[in-house]
Amino acid sequence: MSSLSRPALAIIGGTGFYDFFGDDATTLEVDTPYGAPSAPITVGEVEGRRVAFLPRHGRKHEYSPHTVPYLANMWALRSVGVRRIFAPCAVGSLRADWGPGTVAVPDQLVDRTSGRDQTYFDNGGIHISFADPYCDELRSAATSSAVPELPLHDAATMVVVQGPRFSTRAESRWFAGQGWELVNMTGYPEAVLARELEMCYAAIALVTDLDAGLEAGEGVSAAAVFAEFERNLVPFKTLVRRAVAAVEQEGTCARCAVHEGVTLPFELP
Repeated sequence: MSSLSRPALAIIGGTGFYDFFGDDATTLEVDTPYGAPSAPITVGEVEGRRVAFLPRHGRKHEYSPHTVPYLANMWALRSVGVRRIFAPCAVGSLRADWGPGTVAVPDQLVDRTSGRDQTYFDNGGIHISFADPYCDELRSAATSSAVPELPLHDAATMVVVQGPRFSTRAESRWFAGQGWELVNMTGYPEAVLARELEMCYAAIALVTDLDAGLEAGEGVSAAAVFAEFERNLVPFKTLVRRAVAAVEQEGTCARCAVHEGVTLPFELP
């Protein structure tokens, strides 16, 4: 791929984002030291910019949250030129007043996953700053891109659970009791792997349900989650497109360039 066509921005999409581009998009088959990504990378134009798209769960939603090849996905995006990533995702709400159709741009993350490969640095004594897991510049672009149909909150803590099951009522009440607002299954280790590869990263979360501990007599079902995401998909895609247009630069920001002055055990792609 020539340098002129290399996409500096990417969207990692989940449910419903598989057709983000038109028929003029190109497809890239990419291999990595960590195997193949969840699907080929599609490159197309969004608001006049070259943007890469990677379906997190695969083209046919074949990967469950705990089996997504996160290491390969992030490495593949970096290798084709990506330096900034928006990650739209479906989430459950831990607040009764943030109902389905609400959008939140998280500023904090809590990891409750287990057993997932979460680092490229198994040697070399590399320790990255992750106090603020999301890129402020991308978050600002997303929060400035609200659409009338979807109320938007400019900060939230998202707890990422292992999946593929949904939370018990006790777990849900515990999460809410900590003051956390959102629950999700895929936001980690995506965020930390992006930071290790010095790529800016921001999640844009669409609430599809109230979590189990907030609705007496109700539980979360996959069918209901997919249906709610589909119902709000058109305005949500509009918001993401506006966020892409609002990004002022395409390189890694200073805060996400965490390896300054550090000798890495390998060269970043």
